[in-house]
Amino acid sequence: MASQDQTKGADEQFCSSCGEVIKSEAEICPECGVSQSSGSTGSDAGPDRTTAGLLAILLGGLGVHKFYMGDTGMGILYLLFCWTFIPAIVGLIEGILYLTKSDEEFAQTYT
Repeated sequence: MASQDQTKGADEQFCSSCGEVIKSEAEICPECGVSQSSGSTGSDAGPDRTTAGLLAILLGGLGVHKFYMGDTGMGILYLLFCWTFIPAIVGLIEGILYLTKSDEEFAQTYT
């Protein structure tokens, strides 16, 4: 167990298990061997472009991709009009647009 008087530097963090000061980049604590979860995978935990694109193409008529991306209002609108098949056509187009953008463009536009 780590002592209470430890301080961490700018490039350090505390182990999520034992509390030992370790490097921020460390994936595994050298003291206790527990894997460290950083909370994000480098993409600020936003929606994944590929997942959003596939959901839009396959389930776009129900607005599943809108719910996935956090746009609940539009998701409900898609659900209300799903019987017209217009949301399915729009979802197909949106899915293609999502998949043709780069990850950076997608993140900048939709997060």
